[in-house]
Amino acid sequence: MKKNDKVELVSNGLDKMFENPRCELNYSKDYELLLAVMLSAQTTDKRVNEVTGPLFKEFDTLEKLDSLSIKEIEEAIKSIGMYKQKAKHFKEIVSEIKKKGFVPNDREYLMTLPGVGRKTINVVLSNLFNEPAIAVDTHVDRVSKRLGFAKENDSVLEVENKLMKAFPKERWSRLHHQMVLFGRYKCKAINPECLNCPFLGICKERRKNYNLTRTKD
Repeated sequence: MKKNDKVELVSNGLDKMFENPRCELNYSKDYELLLAVMLSAQTTDKRVNEVTGPLFKEFDTLEKLDSLSIKEIEEAIKSIGMYKQKAKHFKEIVSEIKKKGFVPNDREYLMTLPGVGRKTINVVLSNLFNEPAIAVDTHVDRVSKRLGFAKENDSVLEVENKLMKAFPKERWSRLHHQMVLFGRYKCKAINPECLNCPFLGICKERRKNYNLTRTKD
């Protein structure tokens, strides 16, 4: 299949499955999104929402969040992965953002914050400022490689660059959300729902498993 045809196939298929894709992290303030995305590393959005819901409700300003000790933050987020390190990052991010009073549309500034990498920044800039960006998390990485947009040993940055090259800029942010949802609910790491997948014909995973090539018994 030609590259442009594959891009059209995937774009149309994702649009049918996820007409109005959105970030599934809950937030009502700009800094809440930044903190939630940082906390979501190697943790599900559902689990992050469970800990940030009551935390952001009780401590509903930067000043109140900044009053928390690292031990108190650890206690609030201890059910998520790497909570001790994330608690330190949480405290430092809040202290830094409090100096400005808002999350700026400034990639270089955001890169200076602890625990904030390219994926987090892309999510934040895309959702807060409608900046075209593709954040490559575990779902986007897996889907991109299964559908042949990237190679198995590509780094997340290589995956991001290849997706940006393949898809038009105006689709980047939408594509990111759609790939996340597709990977989370359909193209799962374990037991993917392959038989009803509109992309089965181009999927590399299909070739690894004989059962996925069978359409009839």
